[in-house]
Amino acid sequence: MIRRLFYISLGAALTLWVVRRLQALHPNHVARRTVQKASGVLAQVRDFTSDALGEAADREIELRTRFGLDNADHNN
Repeated sequence: MIRRLFYISLGAALTLWVVRRLQALHPNHVARRTVQKASGVLAQVRDFTSDALGEAADREIELRTRFGLDNADHNN
């Protein structure tokens, strides 16, 4: 009797686990997770691009100051 109860509860737990996994693969869930991950990646790309452009602008200002190119338009 104990063995049957064990296997019935094991089967119920396994069935519950499988059902939850199958529900996680539902197209709405997959699409929602994909959109969330894509938006997260897009935000990271935006942050990186913003940082890179800011650093490039700072470096350009530094180089223009060092080589005296601030007034290059007025010398021509």
